[in-house]
This record gives sequence, C-alpha cells and structure tokens, in this order.
Amino acid sequence: MSRAVHILEIPATIEELCKKHALRVSTIEPLLSGGSRAVMLDPRDADTLRVLMKSKLIAGDVKRSPSHLARQPPPYGRR
Repeated sequence: MSRAVHILEIPATIEELCKKHALRVSTIEPLLSGGSRAVMLDPRDADTLRVLMKSKLIAGDVKRSPSHLARQPPPYGRR
C-alpha cells in the first residue's frame, strides 16, 4: 500500500491530527489542485490516516507543485 495520502485539508490540520494519533509523517505538502499530500513513514500509519480522514480523501489525479522535483536527489551518476 502507498505511504502517500491525498487529503482535502490544509497541512496544519493534518499535522495536528497526526500528532494527536501518534502517526509518523515524512512530509506534508500543499497541492496546487487543492488539499494536501501527506507521506507517512509507515504504510500502516497511512492506512490509519485514510480511515481518520475518509470523508476528505481525494480520489484521482492531483496537481503537485513543480518545486517538489527540486527536492529529489539527482539521478545516479549525475551530480
């Protein structure tokens, strides 16, 4: 199962919910298409977040900020 969850909510609300339920978060980023993308450290935490936010899950494609690509490490052999 994926560790990424797309939610129609602002990052601060997701952070508070994760803290309250002791869910381990890797990153939360706002989406250009609305809502947020939360990536959890453990797939079980992602499943728990999906259950907690079931009425606000985003189905289908989302539009991420182009800046998320800048945070990725360079491809192997290219530095």
